[in-house]
Amino acid sequence: MRYSVFLVGRSTGASDDGHVMRSLAEHTLHADRLGYDAVFLPDHHFTGYAPMSSDPFMWAAYMAGRTRNLHYGFSITNLPSHHPVRFAERVNLLEQLTGGRILVGIGSGTTPEETIGFGVDFQDAAGLMEPQVETALKLWAKQPEDAPVSFGHGPYKGTLVQRLVPAGTSGSPRLMSVALRESSTARAAKYAWPAFIPNFVPPLPDGNGPSAGFTRLFEAYRTALTAHGHPQQAVEEALSWTTHTYQCVHIADSDEQAREELETILAAHQEAMDRELPFNKTAEAVSGVELKDPPRVTSEDWIRTWCLYGSPETVAAELQGYADLGVGNILMGFTTGPLTPERYALSERSLELFAREVKPLVKSPSHTTGNAR
Repeated sequence: MRYSVFLVGRSTGASDDGHVMRSLAEHTLHADRLGYDAVFLPDHHFTGYAPMSSDPFMWAAYMAGRTRNLHYGFSITNLPSHHPVRFAERVNLLEQLTGGRILVGIGSGTTPEETIGFGVDFQDAAGLMEPQVETALKLWAKQPEDAPVSFGHGPYKGTLVQRLVPAGTSGSPRLMSVALRESSTARAAKYAWPAFIPNFVPPLPDGNGPSAGFTRLFEAYRTALTAHGHPQQAVEEALSWTTHTYQCVHIADSDEQAREELETILAAHQEAMDRELPFNKTAEAVSGVELKDPPRVTSEDWIRTWCLYGSPETVAAELQGYADLGVGNILMGFTTGPLTPERYALSERSLELFAREVKPLVKSPSHTTGNAR
């Protein structure tokens, strides 16, 4: 099973942006030294959440020149907010700079504030996903001798006459899709893309591994993937990067210490979210929508759904269930919440405890996965 680091962490104001970005750069270098498989970046804007995620492609290019082994993933790229030509070009460029070590998660975004900042109506965002994906695939496939590729949907239009420069390394970059609905599962399976499998589908997990809802979604994706007749290597490669995400991971010497420290971390995280809520509501009013308030991260339901915490033995026992099911990649946020110096020290300790004490306890399933690209 692969283990990846989710680069989260909040800036609380303009004077904090640089500190948070420098800390997350050091966190990335530490993860590389410890042998993690990948770092994943969000694509967020205007809120202070992971401030370098205003341009995760630029950040990945910067860090790829400083690391040796890491893959760079995106969880997720809000595709409706990107011009399809610029998106396709930047993915190709990053493929070249990393030797193909990228995984580009795609989705339609979740907040009005981010879409309207780029001139996209929030209510149109979900409907832009399919034309955006179809256009990007056509752009990547375009050769100079082919007829021009023209497109026009939402706020985007254009025509590609020759080809994208630079070319990618693979012909068709490795995208990832959330496999929550039948349509998104079918899309990921059709193209042999790895999938993000959510664990928030009822019933909620009980802390002992995959929930019944997660298992159902994962099995549906695996069944659809194998039914498409892809080469076995492509199936194994997709499964090896199919991902379960924990928003907040915290490890300590004992379960009691981990829980106490987790509650402090989440209380600060909730305070930051509370400060942002009035701006969320303003953006909703501009967009003509009214969304439910986000769940409180201090609630037991949120903790059960999104957190992994405890002693190394407790954490390994939970992850063993995912390994046994065949999940290829566990994505973990060690830096959730405002990234004060004290918080950063805790995150670095958890990162190291996981690598040195948790990973050796999780046994691989009997089947093997594909070779890393």
